[in-house]
Amino acid sequence: MERREFIKIVCGLAGTWPIAAYAQQGGELRRIGVLGADATVWSSWTAAFVTRLRELGWTMGETIDVDYRWAGGSSRRVSDFTAEFLRRQVDVIVTYGAAAAVVRQATTTTPIVLAVASDPDAGLVASLARPGGNVTGISIEQSELIGKRLNLLREVTPRLRRLVIMANAGYGMSMLEAQEAKAAARTLGLEAARLEIWGSEGIAPTFEAIRGKADALYVVSDALVAANRTLITTLALNARLPTVLSYGDYVAAGGLMSYGPNYANLFRQAADMVDKILRGTKPGDIPVEQPSKFELIINLETAKALGITVPESLLANADKVIG
Repeated sequence: MERREFIKIVCGLAGTWPIAAYAQQGGELRRIGVLGADATVWSSWTAAFVTRLRELGWTMGETIDVDYRWAGGSSRRVSDFTAEFLRRQVDVIVTYGAAAAVVRQATTTTPIVLAVASDPDAGLVASLARPGGNVTGISIEQSELIGKRLNLLREVTPRLRRLVIMANAGYGMSMLEAQEAKAAARTLGLEAARLEIWGSEGIAPTFEAIRGKADALYVVSDALVAANRTLITTLALNARLPTVLSYGDYVAAGGLMSYGPNYANLFRQAADMVDKILRGTKPGDIPVEQPSKFELIINLETAKALGITVPESLLANADKVIG
């Protein structure tokens, strides 16, 4: 073989090497659609999600692409963004519990991973162990956490008698948690009233309605509440209401304390599920997982503003103290 022909063959093979290597990593660029509630709330969680995907061998822009859409608690936006993702033929949709029913109604074939969901077995999966269908994800069993949150409120407000439970009236799972919280409060000898909100515009008026009529506030989290967390925590502080919430971002926004799972870890778990799906596992064959560790976070600046002295025993058990 002449030298010139040899060089041409080698150069031709070299031109195919990146393509061959790329094919071994899964062929075409795989696309993930993340349909979240609020960009600010989710930013640290999606960062953990992307970091975990990199650890699992995926390269952004080369083997994988992640596209984000933010619904802000609007079912209509969830529907519109889902339709957009389906038109783009994403390989997986990662979303949250309040959006799950809308997304699932739009597709029975595109894999859906719930990074945050209160009760995915309520019509979305056949069972936690064997989901079946095209949905899997992470389940947060709120009923087990409600009693703990109420006891935390009693520790910081020993004279607690009247409790208000705030929930999004437009989301069934939030109303279910509010009902369970009300029942749990009554077993502790507390007077409990449910405060229903309908959209962002209804939040401020509801606080006016309970001013001076409650000793503490239990907030049921969902997409609507998360998108308005700063408003809610500010109004609670102005109303001098000690508030317990479900995760640390609320406390960072001015809430008194939270007790719940580490959401960044949940998104890392979700990334593991996405990885399995992109490598060929059916979502219905991936068991729904549940968090095993929960965090207590306390905002001492808010406690001081409310005139509350947080017991040293509680501070010692806190996973994080702000202020």
